Amino acid sequence: MEEILDVLIDDFHERQLPQAMPRDQSVVWLPGKATVISGMRRAGKTWFCYQLMQELLDQGVPKERLLYLNFEDERLLPFAAANFQHIPNVYYRKYPSFKEDLCYLFLDEAQRIEGWEKFVRRILDTEKLAVCITGSSSRLLSTEIATSLRGRSLTTEIFPFSFAEVLRFHEVTFKPGRFGEKTRAILQNTLDRYYVAGGFPEIQHLDDEVRREVLSNYLDVVILRDIVERHGIKNTVALRSLIRHIMHAPTTRFSVNKFYNTLKSMGVTCTKNDLYSFLDHLADAFLIYLAPIHSRSEKVRQVNPKKIYVIDTGLLGAMSLKMTQDRGAILENMIYMQLRRQGIAAEYYFTESGSEVDFFFIDRAGKKRLIQVCWDLDDERTYSREVRALEQAMRELSIKRSAIVTWNAEKKHDERITIIPAWKWLLEQY
Repeated sequence: MEEILDVLIDDFHERQLPQAMPRDQSVVWLPGKATVISGMRRAGKTWFCYQLMQELLDQGVPKERLLYLNFEDERLLPFAAANFQHIPNVYYRKYPSFKEDLCYLFLDEAQRIEGWEKFVRRILDTEKLAVCITGSSSRLLSTEIATSLRGRSLTTEIFPFSFAEVLRFHEVTFKPGRFGEKTRAILQNTLDRYYVAGGFPEIQHLDDEVRREVLSNYLDVVILRDIVERHGIKNTVALRSLIRHIMHAPTTRFSVNKFYNTLKSMGVTCTKNDLYSFLDHLADAFLIYLAPIHSRSEKVRQVNPKKIYVIDTGLLGAMSLKMTQDRGAILENMIYMQLRRQGIAAEYYFTESGSEVDFFFIDRAGKKRLIQVCWDLDDERTYSREVRALEQAMRELSIKRSAIVTWNAEKKHDERITIIPAWKWLLEQY
């Protein structure tokens, strides 16, 4: 193993770093704490590591003080916990003078190796090393962090590109706050493609057919490697049925009992406990996110179903050539994921009269916020329904201002409720 590590270290130091498009996320290197980069496969965790490396190089850190190892590299297999000590051994043998300098160790997909967290904890205590770990399993990472790395790590989640990052990737420029007709048309056109294609970096320049094939492959890899193999799933028929249901009905409240009965009527054998486990595994792999109802009562939160959101709208189209006809659901999914990118775990809300408001959350300033999502408000009954639900929720929750996000409509209902197009809302910060 030492010979292989020696080659991999030389390979990394000899080759040029790929030029990564800067992401909106950032990290703070703190002494004695590991930096954890998590997120779904292909969302850009490795490229974000390259961004961090380039930032260090720009600060004058020699490349030889950086070390990157990818544990999905077959040359490192088989790799066991006992092999971890070979990493500092080989590195400091090559660069003994760096023993007194701060060096940076990047371990990509480290959670694949059992015992990685004990190694990281030890070298944080014994070596002058800053450590960055990436992983595509939230549960494995959180479990290990909660045991060996409690209080010793800071986590940054990487998502597929946001709308602002897609604009930057495609070199669409505009002056903030100035939205003339030409700028609006360009932004709306870019959003049209973002709605269908999504934000995974690799597919941005692919045509429709190839893009769907690549995204379908992403799903297959997540299902097979991050769920079936990792958790030893035997009932793949029920698992795939669940995934198809989610992909064809995003943003809906999901009832395990109802879906269990649906599978039973289809002749698919599955237990309710299996379905609960499948949902946990899908969330663990960052494929879905669950939003609870907003309530002060824990019992109400427990008995009411959660709404399910998918990490990227491109994946919704990849499941079939025909995306769901509920365009408002796709838009709602986009809005939820943008809130998640900003570290906000939004909840849905039901008023006392039974009207639903899509999102309740607390922004960075500590203010309570409400957002309703509607594709368009051309129909007067739709307009009245959405506004009425917001007004009721605002009274009940003591919120002074709220917003309705639409596909492209923009106006002010009154001083309390603003109607804003999605392209503009997606560029705001909360």
